[in-house]
Amino acid sequence: MSTNASIEQTETGKGAHEFNLFKLTWPIFLEVFLFMLMGIVDTFMLSEISDNAVSGVGAANSFLHIAILIMEVIGNGASIVVAQYLGSRKLLEASRISALAVTLNLIVGLILSATFLVTGKHLLMMMNLQGEVLEHAHSYLAIVGGAIFLQAIINSLAAIIRVHGYTKQAMFVSLGMNIIHIVGNYALIFGHFGMPQLGTQGAAISSVLSRFIAIIVFFWLLYRIMEVRIEWKHYFTLSKTYIKNILKIGIPSALEQVMYHSCQMVFLFYVTYLGEAALAARTYANNISMFIYMFAMAVGIGTSIIIGRLVGAGKPDQAYRRVWSSVKSASIISLIMIAIVTLFRVPLMSIFTDDPDVIAIGASVLLLSLVLESGRTINIIIVNSLRASGDAKFPLWVGMFTMVGMSLPLGYLLVFQLEMGLAGVWLAIAADEWARAVIMSLRWKSRGWEKHALVNPNSTTTVGH
Repeated sequence: MSTNASIEQTETGKGAHEFNLFKLTWPIFLEVFLFMLMGIVDTFMLSEISDNAVSGVGAANSFLHIAILIMEVIGNGASIVVAQYLGSRKLLEASRISALAVTLNLIVGLILSATFLVTGKHLLMMMNLQGEVLEHAHSYLAIVGGAIFLQAIINSLAAIIRVHGYTKQAMFVSLGMNIIHIVGNYALIFGHFGMPQLGTQGAAISSVLSRFIAIIVFFWLLYRIMEVRIEWKHYFTLSKTYIKNILKIGIPSALEQVMYHSCQMVFLFYVTYLGEAALAARTYANNISMFIYMFAMAVGIGTSIIIGRLVGAGKPDQAYRRVWSSVKSASIISLIMIAIVTLFRVPLMSIFTDDPDVIAIGASVLLLSLVLESGRTINIIIVNSLRASGDAKFPLWVGMFTMVGMSLPLGYLLVFQLEMGLAGVWLAIAADEWARAVIMSLRWKSRGWEKHALVNPNSTTTVGH
């Protein structure tokens, strides 16, 4: 059964609607978990080499995350536009936009790959990285960054498949990709199965190989699930109308995310002045924190799929209620995860390192998870829903104020003036999350997002050629 049919059936009652969200969300949850596991596996295996290897890969991943977010200009924008067209039952338009998204993202990915190959080491040196940490970071960034165009294609394909409702199938592809990645890491980092012992480079090669195989499977899946299949010529048909709709959502969505992660990189720059122990503790604590908010990420993506369909179908009242229900569910689960992480913070840090200084610093900032992650959960749900409704610019403008104007100066004050160390970074991020959580909640409650729908459900004309 398609998600569109599923949504139409579940709009008759709250219980069924809850079930529909669960059907969409649990595979996304596992997919998010598996995606995070990919980074955790790199960190855990590289920690067997040295903490410097972990710090180097963590710094390289900061740039790779920015690149992935840039590529989500197309992926996120297209998925929201496709969702609204599917809600209006305009399947040909949805098919054409899907093809266009793949082509545009490939172009962006190739540009980013070239950028990393040419300027990668210079970018890392700008982050105050030196010595062995710089060597590990550069070798990883050259390989993974040089092939980042593969992730560009994956972003588009996975987003399109999920928005059609096939979240379980996307999850299985992620599972396969992670298995290949783990086996590749084991073989290439440590030199097993007759392979050379490549260390950090081995982790990078394994990552690229697993992504290449995932692309093949995603393309095969795409052509099995779409009601109106993409024609070959659609990949080369650049419709101004479709591009405008994609960029209308994609650019502010990605800019908001790029701005957020750019602020995280500034915080990383702060941490480099706190010493290698703090740098390693930040990487490990971030990996552990991912397990707290990954459920909120899954609910946020699942909710956005439903919101896009409902807005496209002209049913804003149901969209309005859906978001508050999702916020409540995600907040409860996040609080449970916060309690677990707080209780077991020292054993969790000990999984990654034996250094008592690193463990102590990491455990101390994990105590602040209640302050940080509770606000982040609300943001993830409501920001995703605002984008899905077409109201993508509002989170960007708010973020410019709370992230850049408030969080960065506050972090500098707490870290360097009040000498709070890594805890100062955590508190500055928490202040931003909660400020935005309050503002985003008020925005959704005002229902100002209703006027930003991209598709008129009553129109029968085909837009864009």
